[in-house]
Amino acid sequence: MTMITGLTPELDERGLDAAYAVLSGGTFAVLTGAGVSTDSGIPDYRGAGAPKRTPMTVSQFLLDDASRKRYWAGSHLGWALFDAATPNAGHRMLATLEEAGLVPGVVTQNVDGLHVRAGSRRVVDLHGSMDRVHCLDCGQTFARSSIAARIDSENPWLSQPDAVTLNPDGDAEISHVDDFVAPACSVCGGALKPDVVFFGEFVPTDKFSEARDLVGQADALVIAGSSLVVNSGIRLLEHARRSKRPIVIINRGETKGDSRATVKLNAGASETLAALADRLLD
Repeated sequence: MTMITGLTPELDERGLDAAYAVLSGGTFAVLTGAGVSTDSGIPDYRGAGAPKRTPMTVSQFLLDDASRKRYWAGSHLGWALFDAATPNAGHRMLATLEEAGLVPGVVTQNVDGLHVRAGSRRVVDLHGSMDRVHCLDCGQTFARSSIAARIDSENPWLSQPDAVTLNPDGDAEISHVDDFVAPACSVCGGALKPDVVFFGEFVPTDKFSEARDLVGQADALVIAGSSLVVNSGIRLLEHARRSKRPIVIINRGETKGDSRATVKLNAGASETLAALADRLLD
């Protein structure tokens, strides 16, 4: 395998040429991480300058009422900013490449829903999506917007702070939640949880199988904006490698998959995807 790495986080013509040579003439599946959404104002967990934080685990959420309150209060404040984010050039270009028949679909580690809003039709959201909420007791599903309206109604004291620190999972950092009324299922009264994979949870088997099948249908794999720290991403990379499909990685800084890449571009995801799309669609 030949590996070409950009020496700076700027677009590298030599690297773009190498990526184009690998991807032209066939189809490629795309795996995206938080770096694809940074240009939409959603911060990266692990990128340069990312604040250190300890996300809530699923066991904390399930077993502790105070933790569940803290999560819902922060998540509600973050949701307003999260929901206001708009797709960037990277999201839009992937939708255009899908429409052109070059990308059979996108697998994403993001929970922001921006690929769907950009027009991508086949999106496998490995870690779920923040715009859905489900009851842990009866399984009823709700639109996040309806739950947000209920939270506003039941917590009139809760107003948007002047400065909310938005996190990649749609949470926000706040300090006082003692009086917060957490939402309950309107069907059975059970506890509600956003339809996302918490730390300590596994990606659902059927969801990962769908992602693996999508990668298997394509001639190559592009990984954009992911440091590949999460196991599901590495497993998809390995699936592509073992089936001898070329792999292009686009990310600022190192990833855990760099040594297995056919081409590595050390550059921002959105501008690189846009530049590649311009060449592939020409």
